[in-house]
Amino acid sequence: MNEFENKPDYVFEVSWEVCNKIGGIYTVLSTQAKALNSIYSDKLIYIGPDFEGTENIFFKEDKSLLKKWITNCNKNNVKVRAGRWNIPGEPIVVLIDHRGFAEETDAFLYEMWDHFKVDSMEAYGDYKESVLFGYATAKLIENFCQFHKLEKKKIVAQFHEWTTGSGLLYTKIHCPHIKTLFTTHATTTGRSICFNGKALYEYFSGYNGDQMACELNVKAKHLVEKNAALQADCFTTVSDITARECKQLLGKEPDIVTPNGFEDDFVPRGAQYTKKRKEARKTLKNVAEKLIGYEISDDALFIGTSGRYEFRNKGIDLFLESLRMVACDTSFKREIVAFILVPGWNMGARKDLQQKLSDPDAKFHVYRKIITHEIYNFMDDKILHTMRMFHFDNEQSQNVKVILVPSYLNGDDGIFNKSYYDLLIGLDLTIFASYYEPWGYTPLESAVFSIPTITTDLAGFGLWCSSKPVDISNGVAVIHRTDTNYFAVADEIQNNIKQLADMNKKETENVHKKALALAKKCSWNDFIQYYQKAFDIALSKKE
Repeated sequence: MNEFENKPDYVFEVSWEVCNKIGGIYTVLSTQAKALNSIYSDKLIYIGPDFEGTENIFFKEDKSLLKKWITNCNKNNVKVRAGRWNIPGEPIVVLIDHRGFAEETDAFLYEMWDHFKVDSMEAYGDYKESVLFGYATAKLIENFCQFHKLEKKKIVAQFHEWTTGSGLLYTKIHCPHIKTLFTTHATTTGRSICFNGKALYEYFSGYNGDQMACELNVKAKHLVEKNAALQADCFTTVSDITARECKQLLGKEPDIVTPNGFEDDFVPRGAQYTKKRKEARKTLKNVAEKLIGYEISDDALFIGTSGRYEFRNKGIDLFLESLRMVACDTSFKREIVAFILVPGWNMGARKDLQQKLSDPDAKFHVYRKIITHEIYNFMDDKILHTMRMFHFDNEQSQNVKVILVPSYLNGDDGIFNKSYYDLLIGLDLTIFASYYEPWGYTPLESAVFSIPTITTDLAGFGLWCSSKPVDISNGVAVIHRTDTNYFAVADEIQNNIKQLADMNKKETENVHKKALALAKKCSWNDFIQYYQKAFDIALSKKE
């Protein structure tokens, strides 16, 4: 602790995903909280959105916290609630109803233009709401500091992702004594380049961020992000691969890389781990058998992939291609059941499958043996289209079965009724063949749960694990991926699947142990030092 010259008196962490589980940033902050809270205690305050009329299972309101200030805010028509985040560490959280500032939006949009030339004229979608949220959070921090007379204290406010960047810009204009940090977890323009099927890496040095943002119609978001990076007292990102992307597309090299860690309080140990793994395998096997209409062998290899539904960026296409290669190998005899745990446009659990799960004797006309939930776009869904093209019909004669689970796994999906982690623990192998992945929590989560995993060196975590390709015997396989070696990557994944499948019990146990050993090096207890250094950099910056 003493190696850092400056230690903040107060730390504010601002994100759209505080107590709002919608993506990877939620995992970053919720797992980081315990380590950060152990250092700053109740001088650490997370700020997130409050959605009136909806129950928030992650938030425990405590009306005794910050009572006088909260009362003052509410008297002035600023709707806020204070409480604890229902996660390890239980840090203080303040949720704000940002919509109460709606009438001030246009004036602030002009202010961003006047000071930083942030052009919002062509903005669309979630832009204005995100700008409004960032603005509201910055006003809240300003009010907190004024109310508690903290002008001479060391205050840092960290804004995560472009969706809060407007808050940093407001702070820069109105509260220069508050030191700001901006963290981009993935650049808007880089993600858009990949999402539109363009080659990001082959022509990387030739890309101009401003030009590409205009071409891909993300100019407004890009300008908020770029200016937040330029104006921050400390600019950070989560991996070396994204640092390079920031330098090229935002015109600013990060001051420090703050890699994402994990808090292993989420993981059961010892006898509890064994019990949870058996329960998970039993559940996965039971659902699969009811869906496909016949028994699965006890030694079947359970493989999974998960994450956001980004067919190319997340490597779902390569996941299916590698399984197709395995299925075409007549010498491979071990049965494989592959689960694609990716939320889609679903309309709820299949009623017929629910009935079969609750009553094994119920009549069940086996059709569509490849999906657990009803979806609106059955014929147009990319995953299902590829499965049909590869003839993944889940017939008994096929040694590779593939099941799409297009639902969030939060414990009440209607079929598994278990959380994602409570199913992940039952898998034998996970595959995340990412094309665009600034960090990559999904392979790290697998390793933390002692599940061997395959990733690529285009993922920040994969690159952190190894700068050269390594196979699954390492616990985490890292495959070299470029813009042009698609089928070579699929072939490498296939080889790693076969390698794991052919291992004996002792070898398999050793691979599981290696996965966990590697994951332990990513503990927040080790990585939180990078945040402390970032705070130090921000506080050292001259006004």
